[in-house]
Amino acid sequence: MAERYDAIIIGGGHNGLTCGAYLARAGLRTPVLERRHVVGIAAVTEEIFPGFKFSVFSYLMSLLHPKVIAELELAKYGYQVLPATDMFGPLPGKDYIVFADDVAKTQASFGRFSHKDAAIYPEFDRYLMDSVKIMRKLLLETPPDPSCRDWRSFKETARLLWKYRKVGGKLFRLVDLFTMSADDYLSEWFERTEIKAVLAYYCGIGNLVGPKSPGSAYVVMHHVMGEHAGAGGLGFVRGGMGAITQAISRSGQEKGLSIRTEAEVIAIDTSAGRATGVTLADGTRYDAPIVASNVSAKLTFLRFLDKSVLPSDFVRDIETYRTFSGAFKINIACEALPNYTAFDPAACGFAYPTYTHIGPTIEYLERAYDDAKYGDISRRPFVTPVTPSFVDDSVAPPGKHVVHLFGGHAPYTLREGDWATRKDELVRNTLAVVDEFAPGFSDGIIGMQVLAPPDIETLIGSPHGHIFHGELQIDQLFWSRPAPHWADYRTPIKGLYQCGSSAHPGGGVGAVAGHNAAREILRDRRT
Repeated sequence: MAERYDAIIIGGGHNGLTCGAYLARAGLRTPVLERRHVVGIAAVTEEIFPGFKFSVFSYLMSLLHPKVIAELELAKYGYQVLPATDMFGPLPGKDYIVFADDVAKTQASFGRFSHKDAAIYPEFDRYLMDSVKIMRKLLLETPPDPSCRDWRSFKETARLLWKYRKVGGKLFRLVDLFTMSADDYLSEWFERTEIKAVLAYYCGIGNLVGPKSPGSAYVVMHHVMGEHAGAGGLGFVRGGMGAITQAISRSGQEKGLSIRTEAEVIAIDTSAGRATGVTLADGTRYDAPIVASNVSAKLTFLRFLDKSVLPSDFVRDIETYRTFSGAFKINIACEALPNYTAFDPAACGFAYPTYTHIGPTIEYLERAYDDAKYGDISRRPFVTPVTPSFVDDSVAPPGKHVVHLFGGHAPYTLREGDWATRKDELVRNTLAVVDEFAPGFSDGIIGMQVLAPPDIETLIGSPHGHIFHGELQIDQLFWSRPAPHWADYRTPIKGLYQCGSSAHPGGGVGAVAGHNAAREILRDRRT
């Protein structure tokens, strides 16, 4: 006999938990069903080596929306942000560059390389932030269907256009971001490659693109949309990124949300074009008139459902939804933090760089992509070392440290060999880059967890290991994410909704997709 609920959430990631928490607050009996032994999916903290707690996948707090933080009262349930320092970028020749929220501080750092670039930076910051402010507002919007195939979609499109009518001439700024390469976009402002690389670096985080790839400028903005303190709105969460999902879980559970781990969904049940529940791998069934999927659109529609119940055009759109990834993560337990030869605490204005970008120039970033686009591991990858244990004593034993190395590029499919035989090459290339700027760091490694794209796919279920569930390109954003006509969190199956990163606004630990999906579910229940 199947258990009966008001709604079911597939996947216990931060978006699924957020959606479930809002539904529970509205009085709906809702379970969250998670395949793994722990909730969080990409926002988890796990003790991989005794005493060392890794933020296994996502590693920095940036995009978690203030509205969700406040409404779910996350601070009440243990959510605490610790500051990350300004971004520190070591350069060849024992030089460095700093990027900070403080415009004057960044301007002074840029001035060491180019007086012209330093002088224009405040204007650039204002120009970019005008676009960021528009996009921050769009985060909480439900994308309408601009094809206006019915009266409802016409009204929603007209409402959105009227609401944002004052954008006016700034529309063309957004067009530039969506279509230009990061290098072309930044070259309209700056002359020095080291300065352009500071912002162009973001375009490759989680995306298999280079700074010269068309459309890569948007990803620069996506990564600086956070509204919190720190360079680009970044910070560490005490206890690791899993503390975010634990806080969301507790908030929901207090309102009646139930959470079940080791509950692998293998099918979404339907009847007469409506969702009726789900079936687990062990044969258990759960019935509900509402099902919201936090997992990838490719899994939701191509694995959990028979294609015959979906429109053929929609199936094709999901099949061609691009998810190819080149991101990797190396989680390290170590004796000591990287000691960067270029770092001077007095000159930089902070005690230690907890947030570092190793990707000195546009040319360096593009060459890392050049290797990967032909199916090779980057010989000199860009690397983001972050060191939460410098500010958080709960993640490592006394006197020891946790260092996360996130980088690119490591293509999901290799031109020669496979990941079973070539993972050591990725480790060698990455540690060689870190040791170049922080000599001797690799000598103090106690243990490592190495995650190439296939490993990420296996653990969190995101096809090709894509950390955003799919590329952040104009044809896969807003009213086209994940497919035209179905970007409003609804699907061709009545009662089935999307609440994960495959939907607007895409990836990152922001909880916006979960928030927006819950709003649309409750809206449909009222009509």
